[in-house]
Amino acid sequence: MMCKDKLNHITVFEHQSILVGEKFGITEFTEQHRIQFERFYGAKGVPYFSLIHNGIRFKEYVGVILVGKLTIEILPKADKTDTDTKKWRNLLIGMLLSVNQFNIHAPSSSELKIKPNSILELYFELFIKEIEYLINKGLIKKYRKTETNSFTLKGNIIFSKQIQENIIHKERFYIKHTTYDNEHIIHQVLFKTIVLLKVINNNIKLKSKIGNLILNFPEVKNIKVTEKTFKRIVLNRKTESYNNAIKISKLLLLNYHPELSLGQNNVLALMFDMNLLWEKFIFISIRKHLPENMTITSQRSKHFWEPKNGYTSYMRPDIVINTNKEVTENIVIDTKWKNIGNSNPSPDDLRQLYVYHEYFNARKAALLYPSNTDLIISGKYYLPKTKIDIDTENQLSVKECSLIKLQTYNTIVEWQKHIANFVINKWIEL
Repeated sequence: MMCKDKLNHITVFEHQSILVGEKFGITEFTEQHRIQFERFYGAKGVPYFSLIHNGIRFKEYVGVILVGKLTIEILPKADKTDTDTKKWRNLLIGMLLSVNQFNIHAPSSSELKIKPNSILELYFELFIKEIEYLINKGLIKKYRKTETNSFTLKGNIIFSKQIQENIIHKERFYIKHTTYDNEHIIHQVLFKTIVLLKVINNNIKLKSKIGNLILNFPEVKNIKVTEKTFKRIVLNRKTESYNNAIKISKLLLLNYHPELSLGQNNVLALMFDMNLLWEKFIFISIRKHLPENMTITSQRSKHFWEPKNGYTSYMRPDIVINTNKEVTENIVIDTKWKNIGNSNPSPDDLRQLYVYHEYFNARKAALLYPSNTDLIISGKYYLPKTKIDIDTENQLSVKECSLIKLQTYNTIVEWQKHIANFVINKWIEL
């Protein structure tokens, strides 16, 4: 019997190519699929993949692209030889949950009912759990002003409309009044997301849950949702419990592209830049286990260059750690999501770290990469040549720049502990 979860599902790794006719288990990437991706790519292109002869090539983005009924899952990979899809799917899910910091009211991801075939299904179930929580808690109502042509006089008569609409029907009143109900923008956004899930979900185990949500959630007006819609939503103490559901709604609705022909090739691209994800994950992992006498900041800015006209340029290292609150003693880390192998860092990366040394008065600086083993390679910069002391050209300075490789762990909790311990105790050497 064919496994429906594997039908129309392809799993690949970042930077991998897919060609027409290539089979992934029981699913084949067809010419029709290629055409759908080409339409999605359009004239302006998208950052997630590039078009190649007879296929597509993915870039440094990971996540899921749903085109029509085909789901393509793109996983990260720190080592070319490590192709364990289950391991990398779990690590990706764990990393996303760590950096997004969803304080999910529903059970944690380890307690979810299904084993997701992709992060898309994870977000589906997290959203469903959040809506179930809100319904059980009791959906909030809000006051809104409405205009109706009613047989009952309540509120204020709008005389211009009364004359226009009811000159014959004397028994009616065109009124403006206040209603207290579930019809408001928060519920409109959430209901639109529920309806979207009904259209794009392919997981049989979630189908009945989505059907129950549609039955139990109050039907509200169908609105067009854009970035501006979410800017209009301002949560307060009464509506704070909606925060997680709104976050997931924003992620799904703004990345859904239904504009392709006849609704057969609708696209949902839930993709994440792996370089940014790695940077945030390292920052949060170190911060989580940071000693009390240390501080850590992300993307800390300093003025770098000021033109006579135009905008000032800034210097922004990924992570800055201060190892002593009493004295400014900075440690700078720049994260890079790539397998450097046995190569040295690029000259541009080394130059960048040299500038961080100067501008942040750093005691140490490092480029941090993922790997299949732990390794620290330390080095020092040469002193610049001066007219006064020509011999300084061949002398080393005290400015230390390291290359740090961090191996991956099978569980996020262990991995985060290891990252913090290795960086703080092995490299900084407190």
